[in-house]
Amino acid sequence: MKDLAGKIVLITGGASGIGKIMVRLMLERKAKVIIWDISQAGIDSTIAGFTHLGVVVGFQVDVSNLQEIQQTAIKVKNDVGVVDVVINNAGIVVGKYFHEHSPVDITKTMEINSTAPMLVSSEFLGDMIAQNSGHICNIGSSGGLISNPKMSVYAASKWALIGWSDSLRLEMKQLNKNINITTIMPYYINTGMFDGVQSKIPILEPEAASLTIVKAIENNVRMLTLPGYIYRLTRIGQGILSINAFDWFAGSVMGIYKTMEHFVGRKN
Repeated sequence: MKDLAGKIVLITGGASGIGKIMVRLMLERKAKVIIWDISQAGIDSTIAGFTHLGVVVGFQVDVSNLQEIQQTAIKVKNDVGVVDVVINNAGIVVGKYFHEHSPVDITKTMEINSTAPMLVSSEFLGDMIAQNSGHICNIGSSGGLISNPKMSVYAASKWALIGWSDSLRLEMKQLNKNINITTIMPYYINTGMFDGVQSKIPILEPEAASLTIVKAIENNVRMLTLPGYIYRLTRIGQGILSINAFDWFAGSVMGIYKTMEHFVGRKN
């Protein structure tokens, strides 16, 4: 979406991390921004900090709750208008071996990281189709490209998100709809969500990552990994190497399989 001025942009998880930064970046581009977040205090703080930049409103929503998604979507349409851009950014991670996960860990991770983007998008896609204009950006993860110990459920949720997101892109293309879908697959971002992670590959800075994502939306980029070489590294490596050889390369050479050994995560 080349020109974001005057567009209505909805960002889930918009009260913290890269979501909060993207709120500011969108306001700087003269968009009207809607924040969906589970933290009312975070919403209030974000609005207070950015209200001087333009129109920004917030709704407290648990995106793992279908009823809340549906009810809040109605409020958005009635109070704000037709949403032009949806950025599905909200996400969680549980850094444990799979056998240590509780049923709640598993279901919540899948609900928030995989199911919620589909349910949120479904509430606004109809209006986009009716006006034949819109953009949906889904924040996946490089964890959706490569398996990793202590990230099994998180990786599963992001693999699902990436598969759905790019399938949706192809559907809009097949239907000749002017609705762009962008799938973002970042490496670890230094927002606190992955505190304790140790990596040979540089951990991304939030400001730069957020700006790259917003520019990807402006330029209608279809799929993007951050950094860019991650996609080639994983896809080419998986395509030409045996499983044992790729495990050696990813685990021993790149150190990816050990990145979560000292994971702490964001403290509430």
